[in-house]
Amino acid sequence: MDGDLGDFLRSRRARIRPEEVGLASHGRRRVPGLRREEVAQLAGVSVDYYIRLEQGRGPGGPSRTKSGGVSDAVLDAIARVLRLDEEEHAYLYAVARPQKKRDRRRAAPRVRPGIQVLLDGMAHNPAFVLGPAMDVLAWNALADALMGFSRMPPARRNVARHLFLDPDGRNVYPDWAAVAAQTVAHLRLNAGERPDDPGLRDLVGELSLKSEDFRRLWADHQVKACMYGVKHVRHPVAGLLTLPYESLSLPSEPDQTIVAYTPEPGSETAERLALLGSWTTTGA
Repeated sequence: MDGDLGDFLRSRRARIRPEEVGLASHGRRRVPGLRREEVAQLAGVSVDYYIRLEQGRGPGGPSRTKSGGVSDAVLDAIARVLRLDEEEHAYLYAVARPQKKRDRRRAAPRVRPGIQVLLDGMAHNPAFVLGPAMDVLAWNALADALMGFSRMPPARRNVARHLFLDPDGRNVYPDWAAVAAQTVAHLRLNAGERPDDPGLRDLVGELSLKSEDFRRLWADHQVKACMYGVKHVRHPVAGLLTLPYESLSLPSEPDQTIVAYTPEPGSETAERLALLGSWTTTGA
């Protein structure tokens, strides 16, 4: 995922028109948005400094921190000029100051027994645990009835792979395009925070190679955490379901997130999920 900083900065300055930041626009431009020289001017840094930053060549000079990275003041100024939102601002910090590389061995992720008990106790809510690369690490019975996790090969038990590579992935979500964009934005945020994570690196490489849709969305450099919202899921037995969801970070397990679907009690979706759970139990 080398080059993320430069690609991100270029994508963000391309979306801003000069007149939006008080600059006169003289004739047609070869590329849309702000020029590098204009970003540097508005951020109060030298043109050479900003170009080196965008090219990933490691800026030097007084705007470095003691550890050699880019200073908070420079990053904040660039974020202001490029009108980054809170999550984009955090992503800029992450890719501008990648964590020191370290040997990360491929240990199999382990979900503590207490977390599985917690999932199983959510009898009316489909719930599962995701790793940073969106691997599904654990789930409860209702989540399995809804998404079929236990029927997936372990190597394919991944939300993003299912969405982009599984032929059935598009059928599950009526609003597939919105879900796909949201998934990629979340993956990019995770990748910025974990630049050396082998699972994330391999996933991005595989999806970039095999999915044109993923390549296009990844190149957009959108960053957004998927912590809550609503998804629409089409199930072959339960039909079309409207599923609000909440994502819960685990302080003791920073690489694991519980995702729980939370339909309103008494709603049509809640009733259909109850029938699905009952049908699954009876079938078993």
